[in-house]
Amino acid sequence: MLRDAVAIDGNTLQYFTRNPRGGDSRALDLDDINSAIAFADEHGLRFSDMIAHAAYTVNPCSAKENVREFAIRSMAEDIERLEYFPGTLYNFHPGTHTGQGIEAGIELTARCLATVVKPEQKTRVLIETMSGKGSEIGSTFEEVRAIIDAAERENPAIAGKLGVCLDTCHVSDAGYDIAGDPEAVMDEFDRVIGLDRLCAIHLNDSKNQLGAHKDRHEVIGGGALGLDGIARIINSPRLRGLPFCLETPNDLDGYKREIALLRGLYRTV
Repeated sequence: MLRDAVAIDGNTLQYFTRNPRGGDSRALDLDDINSAIAFADEHGLRFSDMIAHAAYTVNPCSAKENVREFAIRSMAEDIERLEYFPGTLYNFHPGTHTGQGIEAGIELTARCLATVVKPEQKTRVLIETMSGKGSEIGSTFEEVRAIIDAAERENPAIAGKLGVCLDTCHVSDAGYDIAGDPEAVMDEFDRVIGLDRLCAIHLNDSKNQLGAHKDRHEVIGGGALGLDGIARIINSPRLRGLPFCLETPNDLDGYKREIALLRGLYRTV
């Protein structure tokens, strides 16, 4: 994955901790881990700028106990493994409440975090902002903040270990005009959650219009956010210095073209 990032002129990347649709992860390969650390150092890549993404099958607020148990087990395993790369960002979807209601979903996801996050870990766990399709939780900044607050109430020792990954497609679909007025959205984020908790950006265009409450990513400039909107986002002074990762429907060559396009849109002053 590191070689792929360098090959397409990327300086950050996102990867899955295990098969995104599967269950168990493969055995650790310490030689591969040490080679990755050496390669990253050689090419100026920082693990603190990389996002490890939990499996899509993780749903910590499911109505089914066995699904919640899988979320706890897999997230705990992932975090333990990620300690080999200190400072890595670990992103997960806060889940779908499957008919229990948003408040119940928030409490269950918070309970999962209070269980799996340890005060001594170097990995920061990020709640991803969601689009609000179906029974998803985390589509409003208030819901994300409620998850953080509930987790820290249950386990005060993990304060500072939780953060947020903002997905541009998701927040637009959730009704936040991130493309039209990113500064107003950042003002709202800061008021509700706090910009100190914003750790990473998923940079995606959307096939859907503002407030559609769906989740269909589009290539950069090919959707409702548009090139002008994307340019406003990446040039927001409040977002400078954060890792931006693409999740657009692309192959490696497509990502290489998008990285070059984004660098052309980015203003250095």
